Amino acid sequence: MTILYGFTDWNGVSANYNWIGLQNFKEMVNDEIFWRALRNNIIWTVLFLTIPVGIGLLTSFFLLYAKRTYKAYQAVFIMPYILAPVTNAMLWLNIIFNPVSGLIGYLNSHGFNFGAPLGNTKTALYAVAGVDIWHYWGFLMVVYFAALRQTPEDQIEASVLEGCSFWQQFKYIYYPNIKTTMKLMFIMIIIFSFMTFDYVYLLTGGGPARATEMLSTYANSYFTTFQTGKAAAVAFIMSMFGLLAASIYVRLSRGEELE
Repeated sequence: MTILYGFTDWNGVSANYNWIGLQNFKEMVNDEIFWRALRNNIIWTVLFLTIPVGIGLLTSFFLLYAKRTYKAYQAVFIMPYILAPVTNAMLWLNIIFNPVSGLIGYLNSHGFNFGAPLGNTKTALYAVAGVDIWHYWGFLMVVYFAALRQTPEDQIEASVLEGCSFWQQFKYIYYPNIKTTMKLMFIMIIIFSFMTFDYVYLLTGGGPARATEMLSTYANSYFTTFQTGKAAAVAFIMSMFGLLAASIYVRLSRGEELE
């Protein structure tokens, strides 16, 4: 139905709609805001494919050596992921980003000029991404830690006896065993990055001056103004990125099966 409505002028309420062909897509391609939203989505994807992945993977390795306390660490690190996005957003808005009583306000009053991260067009996107990364990396840590624990003990013991360094252990022992998990999470991150909505909407609503506009908030702006046909066209483009990522994963998985 989304694909169908993308080629119509449906307002989301009326029982009738007109077939307008590619008009919605033409208007979208000619809209500067669409390209800004697409650019922000790409930046967001790159951030999430690097920072939370690196933190989650490194932390999961440290937990391998915390034989007695790893469960407690897991519970603490996964807590932001368990909390509702609204709760996390309110915590950051009031405790971190508040210019009067928050951490940023405290630092600004003591000579550190951080300004207003959410109100600055140059930093708003990264400030929102920072909140979502804080929320998300614990989930990746749990997934990677579970995969690392599946590594055969005899391989680990043999690498220790051979005097392998940390990097050699990762490259030749751990990575081959968690490669499939890492590929899956990379694809899932790409899909989720192009669907991201909650933290952007809660923290900035796409502002200031469209600096944090995403394809999802761009589509939502059409929904709220009863331009459902245009919103469906944007949603269709978002789906194509997810489909492309899923297709790449399927292709990679088939290659592994053939090997």
